[in-house]
Amino acid sequence: MKDIQFKRAWAMPSKHTFEIKPIKEFIESNLTPGVILNPFANRSKYGITNDLDPGQETDYCMDATDFLKKYDNESVDFILYDPPFSPRQVSECYKSFDMTVNMQTTQSSYWSKQKIEIARILKPGGKVITFGWNTGGIGKTKGFKIEKILMVAHGGWHNDTMCTMEIKV
Repeated sequence: MKDIQFKRAWAMPSKHTFEIKPIKEFIESNLTPGVILNPFANRSKYGITNDLDPGQETDYCMDATDFLKKYDNESVDFILYDPPFSPRQVSECYKSFDMTVNMQTTQSSYWSKQKIEIARILKPGGKVITFGWNTGGIGKTKGFKIEKILMVAHGGWHNDTMCTMEIKV
């Protein structure tokens, strides 16, 4: 049984998560070959990209849950999961694209549905890196084991970014 690896780094905050130096290094040191999905890509170019924002140059421009549903069971090797971290962020994002904000988009079911899809489409032994304000990741109850955690402190009153790398067992 492997021990969880934990690392702490410091960097200025940015809405472009994958451009933050220690996060970029964490992603690149854990990437595996094969089918890589990036359902909240923003301007990141890792893997097959998707973003709700039609202004982003991504492969797809759709809701992340719908994007994940496109894939067959156990057909994906690696997922970068960088959703909005809070109900407020989801609400602001949806409103900025004149989309409906309701209970389904601002309650925990928003993330739960995506995590169910991630558990369904990731191959056994596949990896997912989840970004957020906690290390909950996809979760043990869905068949995942935490391997590494990177905590990026942004200083002052900014929330830290937690990067949790899990393997589907």
